[in-house]
Amino acid sequence: MLMLPLAGIRVLDISQVMAGPFCCMLLGDLGADVVKIEPPGVGDSTRRSMGFRLKGEDSPGFLALNRNKRSITLDLKNPEDRDVLYALAKTADVVVENGRPGVAQRLGMGYDKLSEINPRIIYASISGFGQTGPWSQRPGFDLIAQAMSGVLSATGFPDSEPVKNVIPVGDLGAGMFACYGILGALIGREKTGKGQFIDASLFEAALGLSVWETTEYWGTGKSPARLGSANRMSAPYQAVVAKDGYFVIGAANQKLWLSLLEVMDRQELADDPRFVKNSDRVANHKALIAELAPTFLTRTVDEWVEALLAAGIPSGPINDYEQAVNSDHVAARNMVQDIPHPVEGTFKALGFPVKLTGTPQQVRYPPPLLNEHGQQIRQELVEKGLLQAQPEAAAE
Repeated sequence: MLMLPLAGIRVLDISQVMAGPFCCMLLGDLGADVVKIEPPGVGDSTRRSMGFRLKGEDSPGFLALNRNKRSITLDLKNPEDRDVLYALAKTADVVVENGRPGVAQRLGMGYDKLSEINPRIIYASISGFGQTGPWSQRPGFDLIAQAMSGVLSATGFPDSEPVKNVIPVGDLGAGMFACYGILGALIGREKTGKGQFIDASLFEAALGLSVWETTEYWGTGKSPARLGSANRMSAPYQAVVAKDGYFVIGAANQKLWLSLLEVMDRQELADDPRFVKNSDRVANHKALIAELAPTFLTRTVDEWVEALLAAGIPSGPINDYEQAVNSDHVAARNMVQDIPHPVEGTFKALGFPVKLTGTPQQVRYPPPLLNEHGQQIRQELVEKGLLQAQPEAAAE
């Protein structure tokens, strides 16, 4: 069996809901041994979230974010269970937690304490607004991060109410940025021999992904307005209406613009002073789409997409998720996994968005049942001499 890149790296996942679990799943997919530490009785709160279930009690949301992990329950307010955490910290390379700043320290599991136990440990804290700054103690959710970072102000159509990005860019972005920081810190540790503290936040993830929007503000002095599906830098680059519905086009440069006019048989627009250069088309994008709209209504979505792709113009239908995940391309890219599970039987989940050809990822563990690996993990610590065997375990 091929050894995955992070084989031999142990991650303690002391996080819940989305950002932290997503980060740790990415590390687990790369081969890390991820030990998910959960509160006794209830576990990660996402186990009981969402309004629907498959077969068991764990929600599909939990199942989607927690493969390639082992679960142990610890009450971190209990000194004996904290000792188990400290024993685990001696064996760990990475810790990920996503409590509000200060909570981990009060529980005796902050970076200062764990790095004293293990100076090589890399400790990632994911919070709503980061560990410092005037907003650091605010409670943070993805919606709040999208609102306060500016994302909501620029999402949706002109004169519409604020529209949340359906993808939780704050949560998932924070998880990915934390993963990026962890991988960098692991490489850095090879040079210094020391771990470090990583401070990631939902707010900075949403803001950090706003590279186009902030560029427009700094370049023009005005905050970006809502444009619907249109683009701030290119036109036409948006959804348009055909005879039987919407589709998208991406004529994002001059060559593609002229090719589009040829396919549409609208070459007269090439000399229209409103549309000569890309900057003209962006400035006049409403008038541009109004000019093109009657022609788009003459054919169906499939007819336009076929004609535009034949001319080398990026285009595509607007799939719903059912159409997307059941497409031939998703099947060819192995982006849907059938994951065996001791309660669910087999359930579907998204696969690995990045392919490593030399060390292909695999689902080594299904999402764990609560405390499924508790005894196994404790026994490993006993065998390493880091934990005393409990009388019950010794009797067995």
